[in-house]
Amino acid sequence: MSSLFERLKLDCAEEWRAYTQHDFVTGMGNGSLPEAAFRDYLVQDYLFLIQFARAYALAVYKGRSLAEMRQALEGLKAILDVEMDLHVRLCARWGLSSEDLEAAPEKTQTVAYTRFVLDAGQAGDLLDLYVALAPCMIGYAEIGSALAQSAGETNSYREWIKEYAGEEYQQLAAATIANLDELASEMMTERRYPRLKALFSAATLLEADFWQMGLEAQ
Repeated sequence: MSSLFERLKLDCAEEWRAYTQHDFVTGMGNGSLPEAAFRDYLVQDYLFLIQFARAYALAVYKGRSLAEMRQALEGLKAILDVEMDLHVRLCARWGLSSEDLEAAPEKTQTVAYTRFVLDAGQAGDLLDLYVALAPCMIGYAEIGSALAQSAGETNSYREWIKEYAGEEYQQLAAATIANLDELASEMMTERRYPRLKALFSAATLLEADFWQMGLEAQ
């Protein structure tokens, strides 16, 4: 299989299903997710994105060429200029400002996931970092696309779904896959693969834990 991402996804199929087909995701798709669960998730995800932006800034630093630096910069810009704005817009319905979101305390699941990714990037190279980032950046595109096929205009979560199902985010996810595979063609060996698989598996399960955190907050 030529694509590292597809190989990782196949070899971690159980973890991927736990993440992309979590009850939280299903609830967004059919509109049954309690509002309190979604609100808690959005607040924590805002804090998550702050740390994720730092991970992409680390990828800029670790870039070995201008092309690699620019690739990382696109991910950073998507977080700071698009995703975080979405969270602010959605949270405004509850009277929460960006200052309120930034001041919220991080929950254990948020700390565990974000520090895991940052540690993977600091301890390893670009390939390690992008493998740890992949479940979030690529998984959200897959989830958004799947939910958009069934979520109607009356769905309370349609704005979130449309953002991640939209062409701009889908293109970003496709570029992320292409970049990951390009790095793998140069930097991966079969001896290294188990380590990358372990990183991907752990990050995917941490995504599932993040959804569960939202459900338990309702």
